[in-house]
Amino acid sequence: MSALVNYAGDGEFFSKRGMELGRFSPVKRCRVYPPNDPHEYAARQKKQVSVEVLPDECLLEIFGRLGSGCERSACACVSKRWLFLVSSMSRSDFYKFPVVVKDVEMVPSEEDEQSEGDGYLSRCLEGKKATDIRLAAIVAGTSHRGGLGKLSIRGSNPVRGITNLGLSSVGRGCPSLRSLSLWSISSIGDEGLVDIARGCKYLEKIDLCDCPDISDKGLLAIAENCPMLTALNLELCPRIGNEGLGAIGRLYTRLQSISIKECPLIGDRGIASLISSPLSVLNRIKLQNLNITDFSLAMIGHYGRTVSNLFLGGLKNTTEEGFWVMGNTKGLKRVSSLTVVSCRGIADFSLEAIARGCISLKQICLRKCCSISDNGVVALTRNATSLEILQLDELRGITLAGIAGMISSCGKKMRSLSLVNCNGVKDFAGGASILPISRPSLRSLSVRNCTGFGNAGLTMVGSLCPSLKHLDLTGLCGITDAGLLPLLEKCEGGLIKVNLSGCFNVTNKAIATLVRQNGGTLELLNLDGCRKVTDESLVAISDNCFVLNDLDLSKCAITDSGITALSESIQPNLQVLSLSGCSEVTDESASSLGLLARNLLGMNLQHCLSISNSTVEFLAEISWRCDIIS
Repeated sequence: MSALVNYAGDGEFFSKRGMELGRFSPVKRCRVYPPNDPHEYAARQKKQVSVEVLPDECLLEIFGRLGSGCERSACACVSKRWLFLVSSMSRSDFYKFPVVVKDVEMVPSEEDEQSEGDGYLSRCLEGKKATDIRLAAIVAGTSHRGGLGKLSIRGSNPVRGITNLGLSSVGRGCPSLRSLSLWSISSIGDEGLVDIARGCKYLEKIDLCDCPDISDKGLLAIAENCPMLTALNLELCPRIGNEGLGAIGRLYTRLQSISIKECPLIGDRGIASLISSPLSVLNRIKLQNLNITDFSLAMIGHYGRTVSNLFLGGLKNTTEEGFWVMGNTKGLKRVSSLTVVSCRGIADFSLEAIARGCISLKQICLRKCCSISDNGVVALTRNATSLEILQLDELRGITLAGIAGMISSCGKKMRSLSLVNCNGVKDFAGGASILPISRPSLRSLSVRNCTGFGNAGLTMVGSLCPSLKHLDLTGLCGITDAGLLPLLEKCEGGLIKVNLSGCFNVTNKAIATLVRQNGGTLELLNLDGCRKVTDESLVAISDNCFVLNDLDLSKCAITDSGITALSESIQPNLQVLSLSGCSEVTDESASSLGLLARNLLGMNLQHCLSISNSTVEFLAEISWRCDIIS
């Protein structure tokens, strides 16, 4: 009977002692026996209750009520399903917990949330690492750590590459994104870019390169939803045309930089609608390999009142008349930098018009423009009174007479002249007769790989440029001491940087004169490939150069004696020393190289066949901060 009195139900009996202690102590438990069939037991185990059985809607509700971003990131690590769910959530999906300030509850506003995530984090995915899973992980991991501000995706995984799903997660989860670069991704289209535009209202820069499935629809979404855009780069986008570019021109008042390259559907109408907006503040324009005509050049010349940097390249449908109109309309008064590459239309007549119309022009680069001759460049330097830097690359119509005319007619502001691969420049007997009376203030002269430029040209330049500070004669195998010595004698202020790389006919005599006259100012000396330079020059460098910080002796005929002489002199400023290809420098110079390496930041010992690995290891041990290349 006592057992019946103390019966508590559910088939369990409790003792009197357990009742007295205030707790229920089971004295009889139900035994559970596993089924005889192992398959049936496994099926029962799978039917155990788990949070995984909840639908996505319930999980999203749970994730939205988590107190911090760290907790959501931890949930994203559970499974791929949870990762994509967390990354697909936008800020509006998160429950806004009230904050109590002095007994007053305040709900954070959208501006407060934006200020918490300033978007200073930067992430880049390249090649095989560019997948939707990694992109979702970036979204989940950056939302609570300051916000993603810059995202670059270059290439895509060939099996599980970036898709519209990945871009959509960025659009929903990264509202602080300001810069987006998509390069060589064929698996994304307008859908992903539309989600980016709708979610990333603070987007300032977009770079689309080789994205064949993105069309005007995606660009229209950007134009309608991203009013902060300041820079747009389009390259190899065959489905983007005039409609998308026109929308950018109509709706944007903050766009400052536009770059378009190899987009076949973009023509005169798109460029005109972009340039002609009365509210345009464009200051940088780059147009390359487009199907535009003289009409676009005329529009740029007339409406480009705010443009300061202009790049035109590969415009095959333009003529000399278009470039003449562009310069003659005088709308490019603020252009300070102009680059023209591979444009047949620009010639002497149009170049003079540009020089007169662009009154603020300070820097101009002309490359592969086959219609330009001496007359054009001389007229350019005569009329462009503000010109400071002139770069001529692969202009076959330029001769030594043109160089003399340019230097003599340039204004007092002209500081730098560079000629590269101008094979029309050749010495001639009457070179000295074209010397002008004026003394221009040219400070930097670079003549690189102009195979016909020799001693006569160098002598002429030396007479014209007494104020040189930087001299670059790379690849001029025709010059010798007879041409270099007169130039050195005319230099008055002291050379700072001298590059004689590839001048294998220059000897110790010229180098000794160079360092004796300019040892107090010379900071960089490059003698790469000067095979006639020996230890004698190295001794002169050691005795005279006190501020030298970069010395290149690659492939020179120096030996251990020269290295010893260099190490015994005081070289407190020397930071970079290159001995690449100096086969006569051996292990006997190990101690001397060690003395030099203590103060160096970099030493190049590549192709030094007589220096063993043990010597390189010794140098690396005694000089931990010197980067040794061997």
